[in-house]
Amino acid sequence: MTILDFPIQFPSVGIMDEDGLIALGGNLLPATLLLAYRQGIFPWYNDGEPILWWCPNPRCVLFPHQLKVSKSMQVVIRKNDFRFSVNEAFDAVINQCKIINQKKHEGTWITDDITLAYTQLYLLGHAHSAEAWLGNELVGGLYGILIGKVFFGESMFSKVSNASKFAFIRYMQLLQIQGIQLIDCQMPTNHLQSLGAVMIQRTTFIELLNEYCC
Repeated sequence: MTILDFPIQFPSVGIMDEDGLIALGGNLLPATLLLAYRQGIFPWYNDGEPILWWCPNPRCVLFPHQLKVSKSMQVVIRKNDFRFSVNEAFDAVINQCKIINQKKHEGTWITDDITLAYTQLYLLGHAHSAEAWLGNELVGGLYGILIGKVFFGESMFSKVSNASKFAFIRYMQLLQIQGIQLIDCQMPTNHLQSLGAVMIQRTTFIELLNEYCC
């Protein structure tokens, strides 16, 4: 594992620890985060810890054309109860993701510094959110980073049943129309795998980034 100094230069992912931890330290400036994502690396650490940088193997990804929409979700979408939007409420989405994580884990990796860093990326046009609304209430959503033809998903939340799935499905469909080729889901969950996410080797993931993160 490498301790980062200035200027930031991440080591090759081929020499990282078996658990995917590649480095610690550094900063969360926009240039650092974009450099990391282009190399398949993301920050994940608890409040009070140094910044930890990861690139797990295998990697959970979703190819937009392989998105799975269950019959029950097709019904939800046709009912048109939810309203879908993009970038209407980035601040609210990341804060709701933080609250949900706190409730689940009695703590969260979405620290104040992480919130500030990704908000800066949003203001620069690199971070994006997708939202699900019931009337005027934000009930689900997700956020992540878009670089080239790759969307790096960070977190999602749901306050009512199917809201996050609705936002995810509609956003993946939109990204496919826009020519996005790869969705980085980072770590597998039953929720993501039910939507079509698969596991691929880290070397394959890096090759895809080299092709699509232009």
